[in-house]
Amino acid sequence: MTMKRWGGLAALVLAVGSAAGAAAQDVTAIRAGRLIDVARGEMRRDQLIIVRGERIESVQPGATRIPAGARVMDLSRHTVLPGLIDSHAHLIGEVGLADVLLPLQRSGAQEAFSGVRNARATLLAGFTTVRDIGTYRAFVDAALREAIEDGTVFGPRMAVAGAYITVTTGAGELVGAANDVTVPAEFRFGVANSVEQVRERVRALLNGGADFIKILATGAVLTRGTKPGVSEYTEAELRAAVEQAAEYGAFVAAHAHGAEGIKRAVRAGVRSIEHGSLMDDEAIALMRERGTWLVADIYNGDYIATVGREQKWPEEFLRKNDETTAAQRVGFRKAVAAGVKIAYGTDSGVYPHGLNARQLPYMVRYGMTPMQAIQSATISAAQLMGWDDRIGSLTPGKYADIIAIEGDALADLARFEKVPFVMKGGVVHKEP
Repeated sequence: MTMKRWGGLAALVLAVGSAAGAAAQDVTAIRAGRLIDVARGEMRRDQLIIVRGERIESVQPGATRIPAGARVMDLSRHTVLPGLIDSHAHLIGEVGLADVLLPLQRSGAQEAFSGVRNARATLLAGFTTVRDIGTYRAFVDAALREAIEDGTVFGPRMAVAGAYITVTTGAGELVGAANDVTVPAEFRFGVANSVEQVRERVRALLNGGADFIKILATGAVLTRGTKPGVSEYTEAELRAAVEQAAEYGAFVAAHAHGAEGIKRAVRAGVRSIEHGSLMDDEAIALMRERGTWLVADIYNGDYIATVGREQKWPEEFLRKNDETTAAQRVGFRKAVAAGVKIAYGTDSGVYPHGLNARQLPYMVRYGMTPMQAIQSATISAAQLMGWDDRIGSLTPGKYADIIAIEGDALADLARFEKVPFVMKGGVVHKEP
């Protein structure tokens, strides 16, 4: 290439860089008729949010002077609040469990492209962050996270597990094939059957790009042959995962339905209990004492019971769902009353992505106030993830992840199923 062409290319790069830098400093002024301050647990009227680049610069009374040249967005007929967070999502792959071996019939590329579509639906539904809590094919979630981060595709911010830590034939295995069929190694990346194997798999996942660890402490509702109430790891094995992850500064989330599995996981020091369907009073007290988070998908049972039957999902799945749904909701109500820390998580991917907000009214139905439910999906979920320094509230300095709901959002949480305004990092992806 000639020097002249190099010079032209350099000028182009500098021009693009300068334009990107200028765009990053664009100023947007958002007039909010109502604003939910999730940190204080209060609603404010007539507020002005100033966004500079990708961050919130200020939140002030509506009469404050708007900076010259700012783009003005009038949301005076809306409730404005932080972007929502789903702490238990599965963006990779197709929805539905009529064919449990579907992942074996699809390539990694197909699974990833499904993830692109699911990420888009999730973001447009107002969920600007997800904790993607596992995929059968290892590290496809990490690839999607990176594609979102570098702007190749658009979707929510992601923290990813990379794969599941599970015992052989356990809750995180892809089971249902004939005994003489060999499941590819990428579907069994997290299989571990001893303390040392757990440590080794945790290292492999975190070295490979996972942000946190998902370990399946008990059987599952939606895995053939496993029993939700039966523990699949010892306390020592669970503690090994926690200790090894801690060396990387990472947390462990434990899938746990059964009461004994929950208690083993809490005593081992996990960050969160996922599902918690069969928790007993002792487990709830222990979670409260240790400060362990509960992430309970209390909407999902209704979807499985109705759509699962319509689509003829395996009878075993439907039976186990029936056996755990009511118990989970009883336990959830008790956990709320006991003061257990609760973050919003829905198990999206079992139901269609983009419907993540359907669980919000269930949180109120089973013990929370509307404000507590919204906090669980914003500031509380950010605290669970260790990301409350950057997301989860409309606080100056944090990312401008902002959504709006028409009217008074606290009056009816069902309104969150229709989100007319979505901003992520200062970029508007949807507006009235």
